[in-house]
Amino acid sequence: MHVRVSLVAAARSCSLLAERFDDDRPLDGTGLRSVELAARGLVPLGAAGLRYCSPTPRSRATGQALGYAPMAQPALRECDMGRWRGLTLAEVAAREPGSVELWLADPRAAPHGGESLLAFISRIGGWLDTRPADDGGAIVAVAEPSVVRAALVYALNAPPQTYWNVDVRPLSTVTLTGWSGRWYLSLQAAQTG
Repeated sequence: MHVRVSLVAAARSCSLLAERFDDDRPLDGTGLRSVELAARGLVPLGAAGLRYCSPTPRSRATGQALGYAPMAQPALRECDMGRWRGLTLAEVAAREPGSVELWLADPRAAPHGGESLLAFISRIGGWLDTRPADDGGAIVAVAEPSVVRAALVYALNAPPQTYWNVDVRPLSTVTLTGWSGRWYLSLQAAQTG
């Protein structure tokens, strides 16, 4: 028994420079337009039997704009960034440079008082591993890019530090096939026509 899980990275609601830890700003006009432009390639994923999203406003709005009518999954929330929530990386680095270095170097560290990178990856992996395996069944989940990164690291059984080497762009997709504890990255050929 196996399942196909397609992960769609939520659209961005702000510029990359204004991105904040555990940011819960809603999808703005620019983000909605980007969803409209990408919809042709993403709407077919909505045929999945199960449709989920991260509980963030951006993920919900992206899923709704694509017509998925996704169900929010608390387990797909972003990493709990503790006292860094709402701050930019530059702001945190200026205030706590040693803490940022520790956080980037040690996946077990949580100097912000929230969730460690390792705990975050494990939580996302736990969600993956509990998806119902219905031979050939399909699931789509709209999630924050950080959640997609964590899912990839978990699915590939990569070292947690690999998380920092995965770039997930807004509205990009990745598909994982498999079942609990045994996942495969599935790359699809581009559709033409």
